[in-house]
Amino acid sequence: MTQARPGVLPAAGARLAGARLLVATLWAGALWALGYIAAPAVFAAVPSTVAGDVVAQLLTRLGWVSIACAAVMLALLRFSPDLDAGRKRFLVLLVLAMLACALVMFVGLQPAMAQMRELAGPAGVRASPYWTQFAVMHGVSQLFHVIESVLAAVLVLKSR
Repeated sequence: MTQARPGVLPAAGARLAGARLLVATLWAGALWALGYIAAPAVFAAVPSTVAGDVVAQLLTRLGWVSIACAAVMLALLRFSPDLDAGRKRFLVLLVLAMLACALVMFVGLQPAMAQMRELAGPAGVRASPYWTQFAVMHGVSQLFHVIESVLAAVLVLKSR
């Protein structure tokens, strides 16, 4: 840790460190709870066409949570006197990498997958000619979710 800037109370750095940890934990928890608990539970409990619609809504909300957490985290990092330049740069890059993962899913993959589900009709995407393309996109989306989840673990550990 570096010395606090003149005129900045050490308590302010501690409060910002606590806020960073809180935001990182919220973001990570949302990713983990949805991806590894809620989505599998929904698919286990209801038919896959309904489960897909429910999980798509949850993923949309997760996208907004990710964007909000990234914005708050970047602001907290900007005004954190307790971080040296190298650590701050690392955390900013980590947040931007997580945000990039979220945006690939939220802006790119999820809308395309939703369109395929809509085009497939009531029989569902598995019974449609879009199944292979949908399955590939779903796998890519899962990969980005795993990457973002691992980065989130690093963010929680390094935000203290």
